[in-house]
Amino acid sequence: MNLTRRRLLVTAAGLAAAATGAVGLSGCNASAGSAPAVGAPSAAAGSAEEGAFPVALTHRFGETTIAAEPKRVVCVGLKEQDDLLAVGVVPVGASPWLDFPDGSKILGPWTDEALGSAPVPETLDNTNGIPFEAVAALQPDLILALYAGPTQADYTKLSAIAPTVTFPKEYVDYGIPWDVQAEIVGRAVGRPQAMAARIAASKEAVADAAAANPGFRDQTTMVITPYEGLYVYGSQDPRTRLMYELGLVKPPGFDELFAADTNTFGGNISPEKAEILDVGVLVCFADEGEQQKQIETTLFKSQAVSTEGRTIWLRTGDDATLPFSFLTALSLPYLLKAFVPRVVAAADGDPATSTEQTA
Repeated sequence: MNLTRRRLLVTAAGLAAAATGAVGLSGCNASAGSAPAVGAPSAAAGSAEEGAFPVALTHRFGETTIAAEPKRVVCVGLKEQDDLLAVGVVPVGASPWLDFPDGSKILGPWTDEALGSAPVPETLDNTNGIPFEAVAALQPDLILALYAGPTQADYTKLSAIAPTVTFPKEYVDYGIPWDVQAEIVGRAVGRPQAMAARIAASKEAVADAAAANPGFRDQTTMVITPYEGLYVYGSQDPRTRLMYELGLVKPPGFDELFAADTNTFGGNISPEKAEILDVGVLVCFADEGEQQKQIETTLFKSQAVSTEGRTIWLRTGDDATLPFSFLTALSLPYLLKAFVPRVVAAADGDPATSTEQTA
């Protein structure tokens, strides 16, 4: 899947057609053919945990051995910078994805404390795919391509620049779970114990939310967006996985929707299959107006998921919209505060209970 299509689907996801088509296509600091200034190292020397190196990491394309603590880390994947910041490492370069409120395309508001006064990483221009020249110009000693979809050819080129780590082969492109991604990043930069503590805290927050809301249990759920009709995020998509972690479950026949293409994080469904949308809680990336109208009138306006107020609309500017896509150990606490009350309102089946963002 090319990056442009991925960006359309995983950004705050087709929200206003004009905005969606432009996401990540402007405001980048380095073009594929430019040579960005070489900034400060990713982390101070001597900050890795004792005995952390050498470390061998197995991934989709084989095994990468990292002999010593990396000092200059570049993120080719779309959100590994969060995991680095979670353990005190600032990358020298990162790949843009979402449009954050302050104009950044690589750092969400939940990273402010972790970044502190450190220099902001160089923003790569991935409009036309991986900018190999710009990556090389940053002189990395580690490249991360975990929440990504690199080909064998991409990996070969990146590995010629620096040791490169991609996602484990059991996951689809852009399908690595947030905790697996964080664990790999922690090991790669020599902070496995610090990362384990961060993962445990975020998992506990999710588990606490699930335990506090037994009404989530066994409620069916789906995550969708308008894209070339209707796009459904599959079981291997991190957003869908989070719904399952909160206690909700997939509807009957859900995985069969994607049987024709197993190497995907989701797929389109036709209007004649719209009955599968009648779930306990439906999460929909779509702005008010034509997008919402398209989905409601064409697909499910008469279904209980609509009439009983079981739909959560994630729109441009909602506090939950960006972190629900940018799921990381760092963003999860921020997301849960904004998102869980809306799941509660959807799961109760009472149309009088608003699922909109509260002030």
